[in-house]
Amino acid sequence: MNSNAAVLICLAPGTEEIEAVTVADLLVRAGIRVTFASVADDGSREIRCSRGVRLMADGPLVTLADGDYDALVLPGGLQGAECFRDSPLLVETVRQFSHAGRIVAAICAAPGTVLVPHDLFPVGNMSGWPGLKATIPAGQWSDRRVTWDPRVNLLTSQGPGTAMDFGLKLIDLLAGREKAREVAEQLVLAAGIYNYYDGESA
Repeated sequence: MNSNAAVLICLAPGTEEIEAVTVADLLVRAGIRVTFASVADDGSREIRCSRGVRLMADGPLVTLADGDYDALVLPGGLQGAECFRDSPLLVETVRQFSHAGRIVAAICAAPGTVLVPHDLFPVGNMSGWPGLKATIPAGQWSDRRVTWDPRVNLLTSQGPGTAMDFGLKLIDLLAGREKAREVAEQLVLAAGIYNYYDGESA
């Protein structure tokens, strides 16, 4: 496992803030370096998210995409996911991560809105926002809160309420199960959330 792991999280106007911030928070607790990249059309670092919360990116994607990262995270929020979908640079960045065998992690609206239309993972089981199930091919759809397909290094999840599960699984993949368990212990997780205590596999 990579003790010096780094993750690039993309942001766009309309990004779902719970998904972006929860994943970032958990990764930082695990000692993983997090960088926020703006995919805004104007390159603005200040991103107004889906509920009006403002987040500050570290820089525009064009200046960050070629960095040394172990995983790329695409939060949901339909407007933000559509911005990702319409960005040639974002699509190419996903493609490069995939070709290099690095983890691509997408949640909520992002799998069906970004990955599927560009055929970025023609093979790969994925979950997503249940209300957008029709955007994901039936043969690839998974009802799980978190879906990991090791064949293509694709991690997907369903929405804001699964963001902790999603973040913990990403820690598991990057830093190991023990580190994920250590982070989970700090969180007072609700019953039923993947907690790394019982041997359950996400």
